[in-house]
Amino acid sequence: MKSSLGEFEEIVLLLVAVQHNEAYGLSITTAIEEKLRRNVTLSSVHTALYRLEEKGFVRSEVGGSSKERGGRSKRIFKITAAGKKTLEASRESRNMLWGMIPKIAFEGI
Repeated sequence: MKSSLGEFEEIVLLLVAVQHNEAYGLSITTAIEEKLRRNVTLSSVHTALYRLEEKGFVRSEVGGSSKERGGRSKRIFKITAAGKKTLEASRESRNMLWGMIPKIAFEGI
């Protein structure tokens, strides 16, 4: 089953992979804000994570509770094999398109 991946979903999925076995809503939100200098809400990240889980690109499990979270546990997200394949296909498509841009298109900019 091929499923589309929106730009924001791709960013969130990439960060799940980057944060290997440590990704959760707030850590991804913080990374987007710090690394990409983009304002996002925690709820938009959670929405993307749940959509990615429905598509089979990530799976989640409840982690242990912590004092910092007032004894609440956090939901940890991990990329699946399907998620990895989707990211690889996305990268290949983008690289192919970048490779098609004539050099003259960027001259004089």
